[in-house]
Amino acid sequence: MDHAAVLARYDLEMRRNARPDTPGARIERAGAVVRQVAGERDWNGVVWSGLDAAGADRAIAEEIAYFRDLGRDFEWKLHGHDGPADLGERLIAAGFSAEESETLMIGEIADLTLEERLPDGVRLVRAADAAGVDQVVAVHERVFGTDGTALRDHLLARLTDGPGTVLAVVALAGDEPVASARLELVPGGDFAGLWGGGTVAEWRGRGLYRALVAHRTRVAAAHGCRHVQVDASAMSRPVLERLGLHALTTTTPYLYKR
Repeated sequence: MDHAAVLARYDLEMRRNARPDTPGARIERAGAVVRQVAGERDWNGVVWSGLDAAGADRAIAEEIAYFRDLGRDFEWKLHGHDGPADLGERLIAAGFSAEESETLMIGEIADLTLEERLPDGVRLVRAADAAGVDQVVAVHERVFGTDGTALRDHLLARLTDGPGTVLAVVALAGDEPVASARLELVPGGDFAGLWGGGTVAEWRGRGLYRALVAHRTRVAAAHGCRHVQVDASAMSRPVLERLGLHALTTTTPYLYKR
């Protein structure tokens, strides 16, 4: 893989030419900043910026004022190759707080090792209605220890208003949901996003995460996507590297609360 070329294509398609990730949201361009504006319970934030040292502080102040006027908390999603080099420090100085960094990993689907082997008694089921979404959210809350209300609203909205743009999958051991994940698609896009993959503690180490990656990747390929991309935690990165994905940069959420 030509890392620089793939990262440049990713920046162009998924960030500079971003599309709203929620029905009712909109993408706005303000100078060298691309942002998403959405409802109060949806994701609001800066998707991409092309700043230099001379204009960075002014742009940061303008985004703070903009979202404050809207009454929104927001996120500045900073990638490790974004400029200027001290942009993260500038965001902290302006009142943002940094969340845990993750690794942007991208794989060319044709080159990936896709193993969908499941433990005995476990099956993968697509969440096509509210009951299925509830199972996905139940796993999310157990794995990540966070409230899943926003995820539930997001999935239901996408299933209703954006059919074909999201696939949510849950692994069931009998009737118990033990792992879940989702795939997000941009119609006509080259990159498919693998999001939210998680397995409850007592089922880890049995191949469920790998199976969920394989299942979603095959769906992405069927939709014409060439690449899959993941914001990977330290726990999932080694698994994804073994499957053939490449670490291209880091992503760090910087949060601003009113």
